[in-house]
Amino acid sequence: MPLRQTATAMALALFAGPAPAQDAAELIGDAGRGAQIYRSCVTCHQIGPGAENRTGPHLNGIFGRRAGSVEGFDYSDAMDRAHGDGLTWDYARLDAYTENPRALVSGTRMSFRGIKDAQDRHDVLAYLRQFTASPQDIPESAPTAILREVDLPPEVLAIVGDAEYGEYLASECLTCHKRDGSDEGIPSIVAWRAEDFVVAMHAYKQKLRPHPVMQMMAGRLNDEEIAALAAYFEDLD
Repeated sequence: MPLRQTATAMALALFAGPAPAQDAAELIGDAGRGAQIYRSCVTCHQIGPGAENRTGPHLNGIFGRRAGSVEGFDYSDAMDRAHGDGLTWDYARLDAYTENPRALVSGTRMSFRGIKDAQDRHDVLAYLRQFTASPQDIPESAPTAILREVDLPPEVLAIVGDAEYGEYLASECLTCHKRDGSDEGIPSIVAWRAEDFVVAMHAYKQKLRPHPVMQMMAGRLNDEEIAALAAYFEDLD
């Protein structure tokens, strides 16, 4: 499932009830296979006994950990903002972040482009899960359970936004975000790819992204208005 579907689907899933208790491997994925996939990550992120920070922070205890909270690691401004917003690494957010880091945390300096295959992500997260305290005891409970997914309707993803209408709507956005694309404590949204903008706004709308003001703003917008804003800011230079 593409990120634009997965991120919003997982966001909706946060408010669904937990899945029935099942075998942990069935709930999440194949940890052995995930360890093999994770080999491409170890140059930046260590995990396991003696793990240290490298280019990225260590990933021991990642489930349930607040973003940007590993002591001694110099995080990007974007991750510091996510920390201030209260972003916490539960399963839904880890899944969305590993699929496309920049769609969940705008401006992250993590250059990794993401794992597009859903099963690959589930397997990697099953591997990471082994390094959170006693995960085998809580296969159906937070912070590592997979909740029921609700798909974003495909017709929402197919909306072609009206950029002129988006310009009309954008005045409220531009009270904080800069029209010239500068980043002064608030991430730039100029020249975003439209689909990334739509994903981010739906993530706020469904409370996957934790910023309360943006949750309120996105909650006021319907699907056509979000698409219109996305079209406007994509072409803004």
